[in-house]
Amino acid sequence: MLGLGVLSLVLGFVDHTTSWLDGSRSALTIALTPIVVMADLPSRSVRGIQGVFSSRKDLRRRINGLESELIFLRVKTEKMAALISENNRLRGLLGSAAKLQDNVLVAELIGVNPDPEEQEVVIDKGSEDSVFVGQPVLDSRGLVGQVVEVSPFSSRVLLISDERHSVPVQVLRSNLRFIAQGTGIGQQLELLHVNSIADIKVGDQLLSSGLGNRFPVGYPVGVVDKVAFKPGKSFAEVLAKPNAQLDRSMHVLLVFTESRVSEETNTSSGKGDDRGG
Repeated sequence: MLGLGVLSLVLGFVDHTTSWLDGSRSALTIALTPIVVMADLPSRSVRGIQGVFSSRKDLRRRINGLESELIFLRVKTEKMAALISENNRLRGLLGSAAKLQDNVLVAELIGVNPDPEEQEVVIDKGSEDSVFVGQPVLDSRGLVGQVVEVSPFSSRVLLISDERHSVPVQVLRSNLRFIAQGTGIGQQLELLHVNSIADIKVGDQLLSSGLGNRFPVGYPVGVVDKVAFKPGKSFAEVLAKPNAQLDRSMHVLLVFTESRVSEETNTSSGKGDDRGG
């Protein structure tokens, strides 16, 4: 051990005072470099893996944040589109109301009868809004149905497509009159007892005729989309598609005809006189 210590001192002195060992030092450095590199590989690998995991973790965090922002923007966009669509529907209703000569009240659908055999909807207007049984209901395109039950703050509406519903109609082109009855299918009406020689064809517009005093004259009801004359049969099969969007409309118009308004005014006046007496 003493000899090694002395040798180390001598080599250190010689290296410090002379350049004899420069070549040996360079050769030794070259020889030891791969060993140093190999010895440092594990720590480098660990640092590299830590960096990768850290980068992936940051990347995942950023991706999650962007996905959340995308979902939020998508929901916001869909909500805005829904508001625009609703605004357009209301504009359509207001346009329809302006064309009608009767007083109208806008109502919103708040329920649908779940029974597939009964095509009915519930609206948010009732007797407190002067809604009455038999009152016509329209959307921006045509006749929807009529009120069949009234409560203080809501009403039940029977759609024209229900099998229990029928409406007197008139063909706009030929003035022929028929009865349009619901078929139980959402977008289909049937004209009853159409003579096999009747002047009716696909594309004919059907309007309410006003007969029976259930619906005022001239409301759009439907468009004929099938006429089948069968040999040997007295009546043709005639189907029509409702103008109204029965399965889509969220807002409707309750129509107050002038006769109904006058009737209610007279009734109210009579009640006032009774109370005064």
